[in-house]
Amino acid sequence: MKIIAAGVKRFKTAFTLVELLTVIGIIGILAALLLTVIPAVIRAAKIRKATLQMADIASAIQSYESAYSHFPVSRAAQQVANPDFTYGGTFRTPTGPVTIGTPVNGPVLQNDQIIAVLMNFATYPGTAVSTINTNFQSNPQKTAFLNATMSGDTSSPGVGTDLVYRDPWGNPYVISLDLNDDGLCEDAFYKSNSISGGGINGLILQPDGYYAFHGKIMVWSAGPDGKVNPNSAANQNENKDNVLSWH
Repeated sequence: MKIIAAGVKRFKTAFTLVELLTVIGIIGILAALLLTVIPAVIRAAKIRKATLQMADIASAIQSYESAYSHFPVSRAAQQVANPDFTYGGTFRTPTGPVTIGTPVNGPVLQNDQIIAVLMNFATYPGTAVSTINTNFQSNPQKTAFLNATMSGDTSSPGVGTDLVYRDPWGNPYVISLDLNDDGLCEDAFYKSNSISGGGINGLILQPDGYYAFHGKIMVWSAGPDGKVNPNSAANQNENKDNVLSWH
């Protein structure tokens, strides 16, 4: 006869099949939830990063203006401003690429011209090609107004070897400046009635028929989808996720 001592309990030494399947099911549910949440968390983090980077750009421009009493732009940009100037680039749309910005003798300038001055580059990294800050003529005090991470190429987020500052999704930041010093800034994209009609994003309709921000600096990103839509309102379709920073 097998005798079991009083007070001693017998324990199971393994999961039953039902218990194992239950645990696996719970893990699967948690994994599915994580797969849903993680992309949203990453997206929010990148938006936050873009917002901070744009604020840094605007702050650097303001510091430069305080030091030199003018914006860090080339004479060519100043001459073609109508009345303001937008450093832009080429972006995707629902129907194909579109170039946004103020043309200078044909091509649209990207933000490398401003970044070269703000980060005090006289030549493009690894080359002898001069920037608009050649011989530090645009920044004789040689002050680094902007501290930004270099990406090491010409497509990744950060400041590329071409000195274009790209957002967390790899697209160039668009920067518009009030070059006629009237306290109003018109962006080449957002000034349009089809985009900002009714004063979306706080823009004000001007006598010239365009919308402007009551300030001096506009910086924006095409956002997570990397797309814009010239024929859609600012708060709809491809434009609704654009990240904006007006100063």
